Amino acid sequence: MTPVELSRSVLHAVRCAVDDGELNVVVPSRVVVGRPGPGGRGDYATNVALQLARPAGQPPLRVAALLRAYLAREAGVTDVEITGPGFLNISLDRAATSAALVRRILGEGLRYGHTDAVAGRVFVLCVPYEVRAEVLADVLARMVGSQGGRVEVRHGGAVKLRPVPAPEECAFLRPVPAPEDPAFLGPDAARWALLHPAPHDRPRITADHLVQRESNPLFRIRYAHARTRAVSRNAADLGFTTTGPETDVDAADTPHTPDTPGPQQLLVLLADHPRVLATAAALPHADAQAAPSRLTRHLLALADATLAHLPAVLPRGDEKPSAAHRSRLALAEAAGTVLAGGLSLLGIDAPDHL
Repeated sequence: MTPVELSRSVLHAVRCAVDDGELNVVVPSRVVVGRPGPGGRGDYATNVALQLARPAGQPPLRVAALLRAYLAREAGVTDVEITGPGFLNISLDRAATSAALVRRILGEGLRYGHTDAVAGRVFVLCVPYEVRAEVLADVLARMVGSQGGRVEVRHGGAVKLRPVPAPEECAFLRPVPAPEDPAFLGPDAARWALLHPAPHDRPRITADHLVQRESNPLFRIRYAHARTRAVSRNAADLGFTTTGPETDVDAADTPHTPDTPGPQQLLVLLADHPRVLATAAALPHADAQAAPSRLTRHLLALADATLAHLPAVLPRGDEKPSAAHRSRLALAEAAGTVLAGGLSLLGIDAPDHL
């Protein structure tokens, strides 16, 4: 279950409580689900009870207790605890959730995280004639398109545009300009150099983006993707592959130490991918303009978690391929799929060999 899916489950619980007359509130259009804070428990937490307490005319702890009973019935939820002033801390069935997540990614492929959340909506971007703004607008259009919307780009002649009469959804895109032409880096490295920094940060246009080593974030992401493809080829040579929809994934299947974390971090990042893509659909708000940079950082964290997982995928020595190896391979292939899909939205190639 992804955070986006869990937020829908929380909204469903609120709707059921309202329909049953337990709460007299307007069901919110969205709720925030995130990692538990200090003192929290479980896999995710939400402050929806605090959000609804005032309009419901009840104490937050009372609202939390009401919602806890409904939320505990949702599929995939194993426990709900109340902490602090009324936070709901949610524990999930990790084995079932992990298997369903990997099946979904392998089934949806590069379209994992794509929705029709803003289908039919058109967002207008007012963009100066400047290379970084152009690239940023292109990626925002790709990300909004992944959520079912469309971006219309309007150009102006200067980096700092004066507001002109425009639709309510018009967003003026004015990132810090590139200090020089990045064309000498080639299309992929040039895009990365322009997209990775936040829009308000000055991009570095240097040959460091071409270095083929771990110090280069773009290389790490593409290398992680290529390694997942290599592992799949090596597994096939050993006579085993994933078994498609029936493949099970269990975090306990992968050996790990404090220095080599297990796959839970990887699963969390994979589950968070749809939320990262959806942030672009918040246009015209300024925070949505940072969605491409946010995606680059997400892919970098995902690549690092993937590289930590890969050494345990293939059998070692006289070890025979087992269900555990197929489970680890399915997770690796899912990670490679998400890395490729994310790079595609950035307009960057994801080679199978590197």
